[in-house]
Amino acid sequence: MLLGLLWILLPLIVGYLIPVLQAGIRQAIDRGVSASVYVILLLMGISLGGMENLLGQLSRIGSTALILFLVISPINLLALAWLSRQRLARRQSLVDSKDNAAPAGKLQAMLGSLQLAGVVLLGVIIGAGAQLLGWHLASLAETLATWALYALLFLIGCQLRNSGLGLRQILLNRLGLAIAATVSASSMLAGLIAAPLLQLPWNEGMAMAAGFGWYSLSGILIGDQLGPVLGGAAFFNDLARELLAFLLVPLFIRRAMPLAIGYAGATSMDVSLPVIQQYGGITCVPLAIVSGFLLSLLSPPLILLLLSFT
Repeated sequence: MLLGLLWILLPLIVGYLIPVLQAGIRQAIDRGVSASVYVILLLMGISLGGMENLLGQLSRIGSTALILFLVISPINLLALAWLSRQRLARRQSLVDSKDNAAPAGKLQAMLGSLQLAGVVLLGVIIGAGAQLLGWHLASLAETLATWALYALLFLIGCQLRNSGLGLRQILLNRLGLAIAATVSASSMLAGLIAAPLLQLPWNEGMAMAAGFGWYSLSGILIGDQLGPVLGGAAFFNDLARELLAFLLVPLFIRRAMPLAIGYAGATSMDVSLPVIQQYGGITCVPLAIVSGFLLSLLSPPLILLLLSFT
């Protein structure tokens, strides 16, 4: 199992070791990540659509995602509210950062998230239709999704390496570190609590909680290791988290910055960043980038490490 963990992490590590200086190549990598996510989510939907007792499986996905969301979100919010009241939160130590993201409305960001959910639904329809016609696409979809996952992890490694954040910038931002540590620790606690409720082993419960809002990756990794049902549940749990974050950021960014940024999780450095900038101002951007970067860097290896335990 550990050998499988190292094998699936290898593309991420290799990608992280490659510096990319040309802006055109960076843009191509960004487009490649987006395309890979769409492809894998479509294939995940096809795998779901090809399963026996599809309606029952969809019911299980919904109930599992709901339990995860109802356990993880309150624990995350309580921990981040506590952090927001600490002296560290009042004495912010922000690093300089160049922000190229244009402010965007919540509606636009939500539509982007729902578009990914629509891709999964399209895959389910295709898979179910193929199953009715006697075409068994599920096994082929799973094989293709595995190879697409390797490509995605490689491209994500390149993105993280070339995000513009140096180790010094990250380590000097104590509040960014504190937010990432609070989100990860509270999520692991929530995963332990949710595991018996979901009738899952402790490590699988924690892995389901280790997406930190990165729904496009958590669903893919969980689905590759535990099957499309739990992968779908992880996807919709983290998707619901992001949608709630779009509502919480305008309400709390001025009064409790760590809570607003922290609940956005890994998406605070990309999808949620324009909303954070729009309602919190430019001074929130470096903090959001650092905390989101750390959670993005932690999520894939943590999920795979937890699932490596038998």
